[in-house]
This record gives sequence, structure tokens and C-alpha cells, in this order.
Amino acid sequence: MHRHVENEVPQKHESIPSTTLDPFEMVRMGFLREVGNQAIWTLSSCKPGFGVDQLRDDLLDTYWQSDGQLPHLISIQFKKKTVIADICIYTDYRMDESYTPSRLSIRAGSSYNDIQEIETVEFHEPNGWVVIPVKSAKNGVLKTFLLQIAVISNHQNGRDTHIRQIKVHSPADPLFGGLGHGTQQFPTNFTTREFLQYTTLR
Repeated sequence: MHRHVENEVPQKHESIPSTTLDPFEMVRMGFLREVGNQAIWTLSSCKPGFGVDQLRDDLLDTYWQSDGQLPHLISIQFKKKTVIADICIYTDYRMDESYTPSRLSIRAGSSYNDIQEIETVEFHEPNGWVVIPVKSAKNGVLKTFLLQIAVISNHQNGRDTHIRQIKVHSPADPLFGGLGHGTQQFPTNFTTREFLQYTTLR
């Protein structure tokens, strides 16, 4: 029997990430806030000493390292339905090489039973922060209990992965659930050399 989900998860669509130099400008301006500390983080695997704490410690020289078979999963579960504006991911191809993700799947749902893919992103030798806007194809706002980042593949066919930091942003004012995405508040003309160097849309 199909389970009805309020504000159902949107169908999959292409992501347009940005390698903006400052992914936290909207936070400082008061439009967005980091909500990762309000969630329970679960990893599909990790090498001892390279887990959630390292992924969230605000240090760029530490990292999560998986320890298993692909895909590698990061599950972020909120206690209440939360509006998600973007996901910021820090990777360092120069340091991590074959451990660097090359393809990610972003998924969302009310629980693990109804989780669906909403974004796919491909990277080409990324170094630094990448901002991945997430939105609903239905109304432009993604509101979810469960967010999941799946590493589908790594550079050079690497098995395990390194991700150094992840930040999850929500609108500071719930009344502006889509602020910054799909409006002039957030840049959409990602045509810089840095952007083209790191990402490929599928």
C-alpha cells in the first residue's frame, strides 16, 4: 500500500552547484542558518577516528573516510520537518585524489521507507567548497525529515571516499522558504572558469 507523504518529495532533477568563494555570505547576511546541529547524522561506514565528528568539526584538515563498498551514505535526520535551502560540501582533490567523490546523489524523504533521489551532481577534481542548491520541483521548497547524501563514485574509480566538511542551510525566516534559490538573491549564472572546472550536469 502506497504511503501518502505530506509535501511529497519532488521528482529527480539536475543540480546546479556553485563553487562560490564564500558559501556562507547568506548566513552572515541573516538569510540562511546552519541546521546540521539540529539533526542526527549517520554514516554507512567509517574508518575509526574519521567519522561524523571530523565531518562536522569546522576543520578543513580533517575528514570522514568511508570503510566499505560503494555507495557511501551520509544520512541527516531531523526531529521535525525542516526546509533545506542548500548543502555545502568541502572536498580537496589535491590532497585526496582517488578518495574524492566524482558523483553524488542527494535524496530526501519522511523516512528511509520513502526516500527519493532529488538531485544528482558530478564533480571534476573539486578543491574547496561547493554549494548545491536543493529544491522541490513541486513548489520550489524542499521540506523534509530526512536528507541523504550518497557518494555514487569517486575519482579514478576509488573505492573509499573523503569528505572534509558538510554544512546544511535552511532559511533563517520560515516564511521565506525558497529565499536565495530561484530568486535574484542567489546567483544562477554560474559561468566562471572555477565552476566549469569542477562540475558537470547530468
